[in-house]
Amino acid sequence: MTFLPTLKQLQYLVALHQTGHFGRAAATTFVTQSTLSAGLRELEALLDVVLVERTRRVVRFTPVGERVVAKAYTILREADELADLARAAAKPLGGELRLGVIPTIAPFLLPRLLPGLRAAYPDLKLFLREEQSGPACEALARGQLDAVLLALPWACGDVATMPLFADPFHLAFHPDDWPDAPASIRASAIDPARLLLLEDGHCLKDHALAACGRPDLRADAAILGTSLHTLVQMVANRLGLTLVPQMALDAGILTGTPVVSRPVAGPHASRQIALAWRATSPRAAEFALLGQALMPATGVR
Repeated sequence: MTFLPTLKQLQYLVALHQTGHFGRAAATTFVTQSTLSAGLRELEALLDVVLVERTRRVVRFTPVGERVVAKAYTILREADELADLARAAAKPLGGELRLGVIPTIAPFLLPRLLPGLRAAYPDLKLFLREEQSGPACEALARGQLDAVLLALPWACGDVATMPLFADPFHLAFHPDDWPDAPASIRASAIDPARLLLLEDGHCLKDHALAACGRPDLRADAAILGTSLHTLVQMVANRLGLTLVPQMALDAGILTGTPVVSRPVAGPHASRQIALAWRATSPRAAEFALLGQALMPATGVR
């Protein structure tokens, strides 16, 4: 008779891989450290391999341990999807949903989004995780997230996407820096030497450079900010100019500052907001419903 690893053992292994610490892994799986350690030793005995090198200070996965934990992520994700299939059939958008939202969307969109979503689906338990596009897509692939609200274009792996709306870019600047600015700014008129950008990892940086017709511009050629709010404060202090999406303007990001904005004219002067989920997810119909619920609440003026 062949004895197979249990889901609980695989959960212990994944938790240890994520935290790098036996105590924290035990806390995330709601067991004692001794229970988790015993479960991992049983898994190693069952597979007849050493998965983890244990020292006083460091937890290090062996090469075969890395391969086993990668497979464990997949198995646990598919087990979750099995349960999701049953829940979705019982009541669409009536259970838990782990939604990743990128930082250049979350603070501007969620305050408008959540009240209507709660009213439409009162049984939906929405868990939100703000994450940059790259880590969010990785979490989606591993099954740590069910769906991601992000901006396209962005390579997010094997996902299905539902475009929601276009989010046009506006150029934000201090009025004293451009007193005779036209009503609409041509992308070619934007001085890349004065352009303030978000730091690497934010997809908005790439979208902004594409909107300016300068996707080749390197990050070290400009001052970098950690958030759109930081960039607006830099502009208010006449350190340069920046691109701001329409949803941030609608949320009042320029309120209380002297900064003004003008729409940008150009073939790439907007980003596409979309909902993404794993192409193999059994909850695709649910996510399509979620996307439909987001559209009327997210229409950008």
